[in-house]
Amino acid sequence: MTATPSPAPVERFFAPCPRGLEPVLANELRGLFAVEVDATDGGVGFGGPRELAYRVNLESRIASRVLLRVGGGPYRNEQALYDLVRAIDWKEIFLPSRRFRVDVAATRSPLTSLEFATLRVKDAVCDRFRADVNVRPSIDKRAPDVRVAAYLTERDATIYVDTSGEPLFKRGYRRDADEAPLRENLAAGLLALSGWSADVPLLDPMCGSGTIAVEAALIAAGRAPGLNRSFGFQKLLWYDGPSWQRLKQAARDRLLAAPHAPMIFASDLAAGAVAKARSNLRLAQIDGFVQVEQADFLSRAAPASHGVLLANPPYGVRLDDQERLARFYPLLGDALKQRFPGWTAFFFTGDLRLPKLIHLKVARRLPLYNGALACRLFEFPIVAGRHGPPA
Repeated sequence: MTATPSPAPVERFFAPCPRGLEPVLANELRGLFAVEVDATDGGVGFGGPRELAYRVNLESRIASRVLLRVGGGPYRNEQALYDLVRAIDWKEIFLPSRRFRVDVAATRSPLTSLEFATLRVKDAVCDRFRADVNVRPSIDKRAPDVRVAAYLTERDATIYVDTSGEPLFKRGYRRDADEAPLRENLAAGLLALSGWSADVPLLDPMCGSGTIAVEAALIAAGRAPGLNRSFGFQKLLWYDGPSWQRLKQAARDRLLAAPHAPMIFASDLAAGAVAKARSNLRLAQIDGFVQVEQADFLSRAAPASHGVLLANPPYGVRLDDQERLARFYPLLGDALKQRFPGWTAFFFTGDLRLPKLIHLKVARRLPLYNGALACRLFEFPIVAGRHGPPA
């Protein structure tokens, strides 16, 4: 009688994400077959076989990284932290020829210096390697092969190895070094929060470099966001190349052809922004899913009788920017009422004056963060005619 193979052990992972997107990330992870999903401030913990890291890195649109828990426990000082890290069998995780770096984050930690804590974690990894195989691995802070992360709370330390490498919002389609105002995973999270689906017309009328349109097109094409990049797990000892290639091939097999009539629309007043959006769509190999044009939103027509409008309007911190925006928002509200009845508009902004000045009734205001900046996603159902007082 053939023995039944034992199930793969359940590993513990943590996926950080932009703050405010934890619920939609949790839903996404459940759809990727994660178990024991637990949303917390700043990310989502989940369980599954070690190879689940392949799928989540490839498919997640919202996670920033995928961290695999490799050790941890209670600690009181730097020596206790060192002992926890040294107890991990690092030679079973990566080769000593790999260069690595250490990152430490903390919430209410009793340790006075995170810099010294980082040094002790690094020493513990190197000392364990030297004790086991008589080789001390090298440190590389700029382009490491392996990233080790420690998260410290008031009483406990959790040690992770990063399976992602570069952050997951780096999809591989941007060629410029400039950091976009809106990261790719945040744009994908905004689409999820809006409830948009690929069979509904979508417009970003202030598209900038096109991040929202690109993320929407990736969804419409069924294109895994990590299909054109490499990952940190490929440098770890448990990496299984054939399994990874099979997973990537399955993702390629489900790619959809561009529709005859695109349902995703993007426009911007600036010609340079339109050119950049078109370039990013082409590099992401989904340009056939989006119609891009140069247009002023205050005068452009709605591309369909109904749909979802999602935009990240400019919001300045200088006084002259604030005054200019205060004049712009009422015009924005008028344009929506005149040309977009039947649509639902979503604006993601750090300017909390927008609902009052746009003169539209707010259906939802969801707190989110763009990096460290507190923002809101405001939802406005657009109906013809005048509205009552702003909510």
